[in-house]
Amino acid sequence: MTSSNLPLDASTLQLGSHVEQPNSPDEARLDRVPNPQSGVLYLARFTAPEFTSLCPVTGQPDFAHLVIDYVPKDWLVESKSLKMYLTSFRNHGAFHEDCTVAIARRLADLLEPVWLRIGGYWYPRGGIPIDVFYQTGEPPKGVWIPEQGVASYRGRG
Repeated sequence: MTSSNLPLDASTLQLGSHVEQPNSPDEARLDRVPNPQSGVLYLARFTAPEFTSLCPVTGQPDFAHLVIDYVPKDWLVESKSLKMYLTSFRNHGAFHEDCTVAIARRLADLLEPVWLRIGGYWYPRGGIPIDVFYQTGEPPKGVWIPEQGVASYRGRG
């Protein structure tokens, strides 16, 4: 099915409506919209430089710089719903690896993209930064996929 066959009913989207902040990622709703450029290979990037979640052991906040790249097929993620979803992690206790991979898998399940990757660049916990990377497979040929541009953590060095 191509995006031209997919109707867009804006009344079902969170976009343009007041939406309460979800209490958890499980409660958050991600919206998708038809890709008007379905059949064209291109990369879409979302950067969330102030992502937060909670340590599941101590309850202390964890901070990350997330970079989400995907090559859409028939669907695009609606950006307000993505923002609400990512913000829902603020009160959610999970390890860095779980947060990063869960976000990627939920997006991949929703969008069924040609390709998706996420880089989770986490700030140090216990003096050690933990970076987490996930992708759905080999990147497609012919698509410009720039580096994510997030430097390795160096502290004050």
